[in-house]
Amino acid sequence: MSRAAALRTGVFWSRIGTRFLPFADVATKELPLGRLLRLSLFQISVGMAAVLLTGTLNRVMIVELGMAASLVAAMVSLPLLFAPLRALIGFRSDTHRSLLGWKRVPYIWFGTLLQFGGLAVLPFALLVMTGTGDGPALVGHIGAALGFLLVGAGMHTTQTAGLALATDLATEETRPRVVALLYVMLLVGMMVSALVIGRALADFTPTKLVQIIQGAAVLTMALNLIALWKQETRNRAATAPSAAHPTFGATWATFIARPRTLRLLVAVGLGSAAFSMQDVLLEPYGGQILGLSVGATTSLTALWAFGMLAGFVWAGRQLADGADPHRLAGFGGVAGIIAFLCVLFAGPLQLTALLTVGATCIGVGAGLFAVGTLTAAMKMSDEGNAGLALGAWGAVQASAAGVAIIIGALTRDAISAAAIDRQLGSTLAVPTTGYAFVYAIEIVLLLGTLVALGPLVRGAAPSPVPSARFGLSEFPI
Repeated sequence: MSRAAALRTGVFWSRIGTRFLPFADVATKELPLGRLLRLSLFQISVGMAAVLLTGTLNRVMIVELGMAASLVAAMVSLPLLFAPLRALIGFRSDTHRSLLGWKRVPYIWFGTLLQFGGLAVLPFALLVMTGTGDGPALVGHIGAALGFLLVGAGMHTTQTAGLALATDLATEETRPRVVALLYVMLLVGMMVSALVIGRALADFTPTKLVQIIQGAAVLTMALNLIALWKQETRNRAATAPSAAHPTFGATWATFIARPRTLRLLVAVGLGSAAFSMQDVLLEPYGGQILGLSVGATTSLTALWAFGMLAGFVWAGRQLADGADPHRLAGFGGVAGIIAFLCVLFAGPLQLTALLTVGATCIGVGAGLFAVGTLTAAMKMSDEGNAGLALGAWGAVQASAAGVAIIIGALTRDAISAAAIDRQLGSTLAVPTTGYAFVYAIEIVLLLGTLVALGPLVRGAAPSPVPSARFGLSEFPI
C-alpha cells in the first residue's frame, strides 16, 4: 500500500471513530483519551462499592445471613449521612493547603483509604453480627456500622474530588463530554461488578463472602492508584499554607446567593427524588402486578441500565454540539414523565411490553437529567471553585435520592395496606394502588422539576437556530 493510500485509510478510520464511537472525540492534546480513561477508573471503584452496599450485601444479609430487614435497611442507609458533606469536601479540595502542591490528589487518596478500610472491616463484622464468627453480636453491629460509614465516606470523598480533578484537566469545550464519559464508566463499573459478584456468589458460603469483599477492597486500592498516577500537576504556590483562602461559610453564601444556582439545586433535588423513588419498586411491581418471573424482572433492571447508558451517550453528543444543559436536563424530565406513565398503565392493562418501554425510558431520562444538571453545575463554578459546585450538586443529588427511596418504599407499603383494607374504597382495593400512588408522585415531582428548569433555559444563550416550538422556557416560574 502506498503512503498516500495509507494516509487516506487512516483519515477514513479516524472519521469513522469520531462519528460513531461514543466519546471518541473527547480527547484533547492536554488530556489524551488514554489518560482520561485511566482517570475514570475511580468511577469503576465507586460503582463496585455501590453494587456491594446496595445490592449484594443487602440481599446476602437478609437471605443468607438471616438478618432483620429493618436492621439491614438502617445499615445500608448509613452512607447517606455523608452525602450532605460533599459540598464541604469539594470546597476543601478547592482550597487545600499542602507543601506537596496537590489539591485533589489527597482527597481522592484518603477517600480510597476510607473505602479500603470499610470493605476490609465489613465481612468479619457481618459474620460476628450473625453469630458465625467469634465475639459478641454487639461488636459485630458496631463493626458493620463502622464499615458502612467508612465505605460511604470514601465513595463520596473520592467521587467529589475525582470529578473536580476531571473538571480541572478538561477544557471548557470538552467538559460536558468528559462528565458523560465518567458517568458511563460508573455505570459500566456497576454492571460488570454485579455480573461478576453475582456469579461468584452463586454458591454462597461465608468464606466466599469474605474473599469477594476483601478482593473488592484490594481492587479499589489498585484502580484508584492507577487513576491518580501523574494526573494532577503539582502547584506549591496555589497550595502553600501561607496562601489566603476564604472560609467555607463565606464562599457558600456567595455561591448559593445566585438565583440560578439555588434554582438549579432545587431542580436537581426534585428530579433526583423523582427518578430514585421507584428504585426498589420496579422489579417487585413487575413480579407482583404483572406476574413476571425473577429472570424477567431482572431484565427490567438491565433495560434501565441500557437506557441510562444511551442517555449518557446521547447527552455527550448533544452537549458537544453546543446544546444547553438545562434544556437537556428538561428533556430527561419529559422522558421520565412518559416513562412513569407507561409503567403506571402497564399494570391495569397487563401489558408487559409497556413496562419494558417504561423501564428503558426511565434510564434514558435519568441519564439525560444527571449529565445535564451536572454540566450546568460545572458551568456555574468560578475559576478554582469547581469542587464546591460539584460537591453541592452531589450533596443534593445523593441526599434527595436516598430520602426518596425510603419514602417511596414506606409510601407503597402504607397505601397498599390501606387499599387492601378497603379504606380507600372498593375500586382501589387492589395491589396496584400503592405502586400507582408512588409513580403518580414521581410524575408530579418531574413536573415541578420542569417548572424549576424553565427560567434557567429561558436565561440561557439563544440557540443559533430559532424555533417556534413550545419548550421548557415557556413553563411558568
